Amino acid sequence: MKADENGFEVTQEQGGWVIHMWWPTGPVSGGPQRITIEKAEDAPAREVARGISTTVLRRLDLAGAVKLVEENAPQAQEALEDVAGALNQLGTMAGLLLEREGVSAAYLAVLVSAYKGMSDSGAPAPVPWLARLIGRRPETVKGHLKQARRDGYLTTVTGKAGGELTDKAKAALSAITEPGQE
Repeated sequence: MKADENGFEVTQEQGGWVIHMWWPTGPVSGGPQRITIEKAEDAPAREVARGISTTVLRRLDLAGAVKLVEENAPQAQEALEDVAGALNQLGTMAGLLLEREGVSAAYLAVLVSAYKGMSDSGAPAPVPWLARLIGRRPETVKGHLKQARRDGYLTTVTGKAGGELTDKAKAALSAITEPGQE
């Protein structure tokens, strides 16, 4: 098994095939998010000539792979707690900016940065979480996120939470972290 700050990879061999299964860092809630199957370097031609069979797929030890990742998840839990702490700080900062400046460019940039981080971490319900940190109702935060998208701070991801920070959002965040830039 390999692990890094992004996730865990478990590798299994089945006949002439090497299967890589990947989970993101965070709570393990089921099977892998990505599976890659490729020919093993020393695979006999006869084993790979007809491609990946259903037999290869049925022989995957998903339960064993999940167990292995769960056993190693405590290390990932520490990293997740660090990320959660940073996201809490961003959310709190957004609340302070909202109190001080109203719905400003700085507030929208910090809000979408916290929202994106929470969405990317796979945590459920980022809007209620942000609403608690900011001290506003979820409907208000949803309205601010819609405004941030309209104003060009966050891209849209159809059908799910999240998006990408735009150059406009990155510039606004940079102005906050580097005083004197406007």
